[in-house]
Order: sequence, then structure tokens, then C-alpha cells
Amino acid sequence: MKTKFLALVTLAAMAATAGAQHLTGAGGTFPNPIYQRWFTEYSASHPGVQINYQSVGSGAGIRQISQGIVDFGASDGPMTDQQLQESKIKLIHIPTVLGAVVPSYNLPGVNQELHFAPDVIADIYLGKITKWNDPRLAKDNPGVSLPDHSILPVYRSDGSGTNYIFTDFLSKVSPDFKTKVGVNTSVRWPLGVGQKGNEGVAGMVRNSPYSFGYVELIYAVQNKMLYGVVKNPAGKWVKASTDTVSAAAAGAAKNMPADYRVSITNAPGADSYPISSFTWLLIPIQSQDAAKGKVLHDFLEWMLDHGEAEAASMTYAPLPAPVVARVRKSITQIH
Repeated sequence: MKTKFLALVTLAAMAATAGAQHLTGAGGTFPNPIYQRWFTEYSASHPGVQINYQSVGSGAGIRQISQGIVDFGASDGPMTDQQLQESKIKLIHIPTVLGAVVPSYNLPGVNQELHFAPDVIADIYLGKITKWNDPRLAKDNPGVSLPDHSILPVYRSDGSGTNYIFTDFLSKVSPDFKTKVGVNTSVRWPLGVGQKGNEGVAGMVRNSPYSFGYVELIYAVQNKMLYGVVKNPAGKWVKASTDTVSAAAAGAAKNMPADYRVSITNAPGADSYPISSFTWLLIPIQSQDAAKGKVLHDFLEWMLDHGEAEAASMTYAPLPAPVVARVRKSITQIH
């Protein structure tokens, strides 16, 4: 009887192991906080499924999924036509949430919320504005005692979707920035100090007096960092929030391209925050392992039905309803 019981236990364990699915993903740090929450919650409600996500930057995520090293990737900058063509895996971009990149700063003695015009931000990174009390900064921040001290620009040193969003925005508002730096997940910055990941930039700015950087909104909130208000194309000073990011996405939701690769930086609208973006999961249309493909399809359904409702509590904006409807149709082809 004991032998029979042990045999049954062994068979049950083997069956459980056979049914277990361990998926790995890699990519952007921008959505990492909400992805970690989603993957943990999904695994908890789906016994035997474990999803491990490595926050290594969008550039690394694109490379790893393109080579089939991981089961899915993630990026805040959409893949280029060339990257899609060169990928060993046929991929689809699935938008997940929207977020904001904010200008953050560490200015001893100044606790006010500063205003940053788009051309001023560009010129800080171009080296045209080098002092905190520069007349252009002072003009937009009347009544603030800005110090006569050099600005320490901090930038992302790794291949980064946050870089893509930030440089996409600055290239739209500054022809000089577009010519000298350009738009990409990885660019050659004229000056400053580089750090890896949103975590690295946030840490550097938080610990370095007189520094200026850019991070995804949740990193500024979690680290209790000051971040600025930015002027949008309508001439309004707008602070990043789930509402102002949603406003930036409103127009794009109506005209979203079939492959979901769209930029919403510097979007029109009085309430639009200008450094906003979708972020995407890079999903194989046909996984090498059919069981993993089924899990990815099921997870995306779960994300639409449950995960989106958690976005705002983590300072991300959920997908607009028209985009959710389109994504629901798109994921039927994933297997």
C-alpha cells in the first residue's frame, strides 16, 4: 500500500512538473514596477506558471527577444523596420500602459516645483545652458532664488526606451538637438554623467546636489524626488499625471496604426503632458514552445481584464478603451 501511495505521489509530482511553465522576459526599466506586480499577481493566480522579468533596458530587451534568448521582450521605444526584419522571431508590439518621463532635479535650498520650457531642457543637454540661474530658467521661474551654480546633467548610458522617449521629444522641439544628438534608444550625449537604468539616473540625481536628469514618473514618486512642470505645444505648463498622460494619448487612440508603433510626445491639446509614451511588450506571434505561447496569450487577456485597472495606482495611465478593443483582437493571433 505504501509503495502504491509513493508511486501516486511521484506521478502527481511529475504531472505538476510537466504542467509548470517558466517564462523569461527582458527589457525596459520604464514599465518594470508595474510588470513586476502584474507577473507576481498572475503567477499567484495561475499555479505552476512563473514569469521572470529582467529590467535591463529596452535596447537589451529588443536584442534578446530578437535572438530568441528570452520568451518575450519589452520596450518603450518601438522597434525599427530594420530591427523587425532582422529579428529571428516574428514579433508583434502589444501596448500595455502609458507613462511619463519627467525632468527631475536636486537643487539645495530650492523646494519649489520648477518650470522647464522644452527648448531649455534641450539646451541643458547641449551645453548651452550651464548655470541654474541662467536668465531663461529664471524667466520661467519668477520668485525662485536660483543659485549661481553649474548644472550637472545626468543621462541614461544604456540602450533605453526612456532615452528614446526623451530624445524623441527634444528632437521635436529643438532642431539643434535633432541634428547634434537625434532620436534613438542609445545616443551620444554631448556632456553630463551617464547612469544605467531609471534606477541609476534616479539614484544619481537624488544623491548629487545641483544635478538634473530624466526618469519615468513612478521613479520620481517612489524616490520622493522633485520633478518639473513642462510647457506643451498649446503653451500650457503641465505636470505629469495619469490624467495628463491620458490626454496626450487621446488623439493617438483614434488613429493608432495597425502595428501600434506610435509616438505621442509633444502631442496637441491643452491638457496633454508633452513627454508621454505608450510602452510595449514584444511578443512572438508563434512561440517556439506552444505551451509558452498559450501562457503569453492568456497573460495578455488577464492584463486587459485585470491589470489595466491597477495602472493608475502606480502612476501609469491605462490603455484607452478603443486601444484595449483593438489589442483584444490582435492577441488572438498569438500562440
